[in-house]
Amino acid sequence: MPVEHDEDHFEGRLGHALHDAGDRFDTDRTALAAAGQVRGRRLRRRRATVLGGAAGIVLVGVGGALLVPWGGAPAPLPSASSVAGQPSGTPAPSAAPVTGRELIETLQGLLPEGEVSEQVARGGEDPLRPPYVHVVYDDGKGPGAVGVSLARVEPGSDRAREAADCPDKALVPYDSCVSTRLSDGSLLRQFQGYEYPDRRVDTKLWSADLITPTGQHVSVSAWNAAAEKDAPVSRSEPPLSASRLKDLVTAPAWRGYVDSLPEDPEKPAATVTPSTPAEPTVEAILGTLVPLLPKDAEVVEKGEDYSYLVLDDGKGRSYVQINVQHGMGDVADELLGADAETLPDGTKVGFRENGGDKGVEGAVMWTVDTVRTDGFRVVISALNAGTQHDAPSRETPALTKEQLREIALSPKWEQFR
Repeated sequence: MPVEHDEDHFEGRLGHALHDAGDRFDTDRTALAAAGQVRGRRLRRRRATVLGGAAGIVLVGVGGALLVPWGGAPAPLPSASSVAGQPSGTPAPSAAPVTGRELIETLQGLLPEGEVSEQVARGGEDPLRPPYVHVVYDDGKGPGAVGVSLARVEPGSDRAREAADCPDKALVPYDSCVSTRLSDGSLLRQFQGYEYPDRRVDTKLWSADLITPTGQHVSVSAWNAAAEKDAPVSRSEPPLSASRLKDLVTAPAWRGYVDSLPEDPEKPAATVTPSTPAEPTVEAILGTLVPLLPKDAEVVEKGEDYSYLVLDDGKGRSYVQINVQHGMGDVADELLGADAETLPDGTKVGFRENGGDKGVEGAVMWTVDTVRTDGFRVVISALNAGTQHDAPSRETPALTKEQLREIALSPKWEQFR
C-alpha cells in the first residue's frame, strides 16, 4: 500500500466521522464532501480526527514511524500488571512525549500470550501527527492486526461526542455498538463492524474508544486479518474479544502517554466570533426540509446526528442528504465549479451528477449546491439507494433535479441565515 494512501487513511479514520459537516463527509465526490474538504483546507491545517465509527491504524511505515525488531537483543517488555499499575493520567517519569518504542513495548505487554510480529509505531513528538502503534498478533488461531491510537480532544466537543456515540447505521453498517459511561465519568464505545461498509471483503473491524473527562482519547482496533486492508481474512473473528478490548483501552498507561503529548502551538482558539451565526441543528434542518418534499415521497427514516432522510415514493428507497452552512462565499467558485449559474439576486447555483462516494456499482447521485451572496450555503443530494452503501433500489433518485433545485433555493432556509 503506498505510503501516501496509508497516511491519508490514518488521518481520515481518526477524523471526526463519520465523518461532521466540514469533517463529516469524505471527499469532493459529493457536494457535502466538497464542503468538508474545501472548508477544512481554508480554516485549518489537516488534523487527525475521529470517522464514522472507529479509529484506523497505519499498517506500514510512514514518515516518523518506528519499525522493529531492532538489531541486537530485544529490550525487556513490561508485564501487563506492571503497566496497568501506573497511576491514571500520570505522564512518563521523563515527562518527554511517548516514543514509538514505548508504545510497542506497552502494547505487547498488555496483549494476552501469543506471537507478536510486524510492529509499527509513531511516537508523540510531533503535535500534528498523532501517535499510534500497530502489531500483528496471533493467539494460535491465526494472525490479526491490532492497533492503538492516542489523541487529545476537547471535553464535550463534537469530536469527543462522535468518538463516544454509536454511528448511524444508515451511514456505517455494523453488527453491534454499545456506548456506556464508566464509574470515573469516562465514555466507552465498543463497536463490532466491518472494514469495508459494503462488505465487498469480509474483513471484520472491532474497536473500543475511550474518552475521559479530561479529554484523553484512546482508541483500540482489531481485525480478523493481518492488515486492515489488502490482506486475506485469516480467522473468523478478530483476536481480541469485546472484554479484552475494554481491558486494553482502559489500561492506565495510555492515559499517561496522552498527557505526555505536546500541545499544538497553532491550536485554534476555542472562541467563536460573536457575529458568526450558529449552525442549525439536525432537527431544525430536517423540520424545514420535510414540508418541501413532494407529496408522494414518504419519509421512512430520519437522521438523528446527521441531516439526512430516506424516502420511498413507491418505486424504491432513496437517500437524501442536506447541509446548511455559513461563511462559504470565498470558496463558492471552487465548490460550484466553472459552470455555476448566477441568479439575478446573486445566488450561485451548481449541479453535479456522479456515482456517490462509496463506489457502489450503478449508484446515481444528483446534487444541487447553492451559495448566497453572504456565503450562506444550502446543498442537497439524492441517491438512487436507501443508503450510501446499498445497491441501487431504483434507476434514479426519488427527487428530480428540478425538485432538488427548488428545495435548495426555497425561501424557507432564510430563517437560518
